[in-house]
Amino acid sequence: MSGLEFSSPRGRWVLTATILGSGIASIDATVVGIALPAIGRSFDTGLQVLQWVVTAYTLTLAGLLLLSGALGDRYGRRRVFTIGVVWFAAASVVCGIAPDGWTLVAARALQGVGAALLTPGSLAILQASFRAEDRSKAIGAWSGLGGVATAIGPFLGGWLVGLGEASWRLIFAINVPIAAAVVLLTWRHVPESRDEEASGRVDLLSGALVTAGLIGVTYGLIEGQALGWASLPVLGALVAGAALIALFLWRQTRLEHPMLPLGLFASAQFTSTNVVTFIIYGALGGALFLLPIQLQQVAGYSPLEAGISLLPVTIVMLLLSARSGALAARIGPRLQMSVGPVVAGAGMALYARVDAGGSYVTEVLPAVLTLGLGLSITVAPLTSTALSAAPETHAGMASAVNNDVARAAGLIAVAVLPAAAGITSAAYADPALLSAGFHRAVLICALLCVVAGLLAAVTIRNDKPVAVPDFAHCAVCEPPAATPAAAPAGASRPGPGS
Repeated sequence: MSGLEFSSPRGRWVLTATILGSGIASIDATVVGIALPAIGRSFDTGLQVLQWVVTAYTLTLAGLLLLSGALGDRYGRRRVFTIGVVWFAAASVVCGIAPDGWTLVAARALQGVGAALLTPGSLAILQASFRAEDRSKAIGAWSGLGGVATAIGPFLGGWLVGLGEASWRLIFAINVPIAAAVVLLTWRHVPESRDEEASGRVDLLSGALVTAGLIGVTYGLIEGQALGWASLPVLGALVAGAALIALFLWRQTRLEHPMLPLGLFASAQFTSTNVVTFIIYGALGGALFLLPIQLQQVAGYSPLEAGISLLPVTIVMLLLSARSGALAARIGPRLQMSVGPVVAGAGMALYARVDAGGSYVTEVLPAVLTLGLGLSITVAPLTSTALSAAPETHAGMASAVNNDVARAAGLIAVAVLPAAAGITSAAYADPALLSAGFHRAVLICALLCVVAGLLAAVTIRNDKPVAVPDFAHCAVCEPPAATPAAAPAGASRPGPGS
């Protein structure tokens, strides 16, 4: 199956199917952030439900990503990818017709399941379908065009949301025709592939444990402010969630072929890189959750204006990330992983100037450009270090772990940051209080980025060459998508790299 040429007609159709398939997941994640204020007004709901609209999707995606990669290896990557696309489209329909906020939350959780099924498959199909000398070209094209799709997402979402008070539902409707095209292209052009050496049962129990554990912890963190941190439901959820995650980790030590090989963390370089990833992506996820709300609720931006306000970040990253990766390959990752987060933190601190009376050029643009520069310096070396810190035979799994760490960080940040910054339901309804809370939140995020840079300076080493993937990163609006870039032929583990 690993024989397609990059320039062949069938190769291009395979590439198109995987780009469109992963694109609907990444675009949907970006446009929902722009639509949050409109969703809140449509359902007359507050910040708590909006947090769940974001976190429900990330919960199931993060919890099931490793399991989905194993399902594709065992039962066929094309088959699982197609099921994921159809599932995602069906859940999108439910999102679009949701009569209330909590129905939308449930539908978003179902969307996350579909995204988890299709995300690892999109890159695994390229890895398994193209001949060895063309794989890097295919992955590079997938990543570059995926970055363009991510850039289009906020613009498209802002335009659709701006059509009317209930037009936010259209952001889910656009997934259906795209999904139909992906299914047709996949059926006609994508070859099936699987891991012929896979044996034994797929570890469904581990997937259920980690997902349920994340749900418990997230519920406790989000509801703690409203119900009281000492209340029985909150304490019970936090304790139960932590216990389930601990049970998941214990189970990994008992299995011959664990879903998460804990031996990877014996490498201090790998562990440090993932801790830095967690801090940076937590800060990024929390800040980007609140920014569209601040711009629309306080600064008076239209949804379209809020949507395009982050485009310079994407452009800067597309221009500079590949060069940053090449530099890290020559000098090692420590300098860029130390300086980059501090620069990104400066960009987040500049967001504290965004208020009701300023202009885009004087308040938002300096923050956007500085944040983009910081992320461009950081992300490619960080991703490459996560891959190179593990043995070559586990490179795919290393990138999968790094990907899940990034998503979990954003998940927890969206749950914790509003409460830490004093953004209550009452503050969400008051522009002055919301703005004050937003300013505290971005300063917290800036401090976290500085901590990540200092940690990298102390713990990251330059003792081995860094294998930099041949593609640009664009991780502004969503944590990195799956990439088996350094995996051996036939592997299909998900990992960072969008």
